Amino acid sequence: MIHAFKSFIAKENLFKTGEKILLAVSGGIDSVAMCELFHLSSVKFGIAHCNFHLRAKESDEDEAFVKLLAEKYKVPFYVCHFATSDFALEKGISVQMAARELRYQWFELIRKQEGYQYIATAHHLDDQIETFFLNLMRSTGIAGFHGIAIKQGNIIRPLMFAYRKDIKEYIRKHKIPYREDSSNKETKYLRNAIRKKLIPVLNKIHPGFDKIINETIERIGETEKIYREVIESQKKRIMKMENDRIILPIAEILKLDPLPSYLYEFLAPYGFNFTVVKEIIRVLDKFPGKSFSSSSYKLIKDRKNLLIEPLPLSDKESNEKEIRIQGTVSSIPKPIHLVFRELSKDDKFRIDPSSNAANLDAHKINYPLVLRKWQHGDFFYPFGRNQKKKVSDFFIDEKIPIPDKEKTWLLCSGGKIIWIVGHRIDNRFRITQKTRKVLLILWKKENKPAAVFSK
Repeated sequence: MIHAFKSFIAKENLFKTGEKILLAVSGGIDSVAMCELFHLSSVKFGIAHCNFHLRAKESDEDEAFVKLLAEKYKVPFYVCHFATSDFALEKGISVQMAARELRYQWFELIRKQEGYQYIATAHHLDDQIETFFLNLMRSTGIAGFHGIAIKQGNIIRPLMFAYRKDIKEYIRKHKIPYREDSSNKETKYLRNAIRKKLIPVLNKIHPGFDKIINETIERIGETEKIYREVIESQKKRIMKMENDRIILPIAEILKLDPLPSYLYEFLAPYGFNFTVVKEIIRVLDKFPGKSFSSSSYKLIKDRKNLLIEPLPLSDKESNEKEIRIQGTVSSIPKPIHLVFRELSKDDKFRIDPSSNAANLDAHKINYPLVLRKWQHGDFFYPFGRNQKKKVSDFFIDEKIPIPDKEKTWLLCSGGKIIWIVGHRIDNRFRITQKTRKVLLILWKKENKPAAVFSK
């Protein structure tokens, strides 16, 4: 197993010697095996654990187990507590989706703050099969069938060479303790039902099915690359940009075959689903002026073109110029709700990891603060970097949609940006070992529960 692990990392070029990896560890069999393999490979790593408080006493026992695991390997341990059910209810999403959103947001925060190059999750080949069938049932299209990426941005999956049975055998052979998640036994969750009911039947009907389907997933991934190249080629040929408006000539669109697939791929990045795309196709040769809206964009069917542009800001937002905030102010309700707290950086202090929170060195702040919209030419020093960067380039790198750019606020001190609200603080104002007082600024965008982070 250890040889296969090292070979896989080298083959896929997952990380370089000397780089630090943050391991996402639940305490279950897969993540425990991943810890052991990293330890035996002498890779520098830390352990991050999320306590979602979904299984009462079990959740706390998992946390205690993973903490002991970190002590065993003598590596840094990070834990975050989430009110996951409340967050899911507030966002109107499933608990599973809420947990995923919360943990990846927090993992990335820790990765940046603590200087890790990658976040490693313990996904393996059985997870890939389950994900394939999940996406098949959700009708995600070809993008849902290419499997779990082995390396995606700052996320790596170093166990994607092994099946669940290989991991179980490794753990059994070496008598490595791990935690059993009782929720994995419940088939009310679709993934568990696929794992426990569907895949065993398919393997019984056709022994070795799991290996066949993974080979198929790999081929689909290769096919998608070709598909994407063709889509992008046609998109570059047809789509034109004028200021913030995208223009699609209807005459060129009608030449595409198959039209629904092409048009969906053109419009999906702007929030238009396949149902809306079919409606757009129905009016391509009639109804000039007909419009369709996604959450962020409006599409207008003109006489010769489809026009896509960001939804306009409200008049109220557009008229807001600049807000000055004195040091005596504890909160402002408009144009966005900000709360200001000054805290002592003592043993009880904990960083708020939310993207809606800014943890700043209070002694570096000059009042009044200025809250304003971003302007072309604005620059700052992104957290973790000692080089300045244009705010416009930061938006591009972070893939922030055009409408969201226009809604973004900057908080400034002494003419310097200290926080791109909801995105990134300025490195010059970060908390350091010398910090004694912390200015915590909270953007009350939503009434979602705050996470508590400790190291």
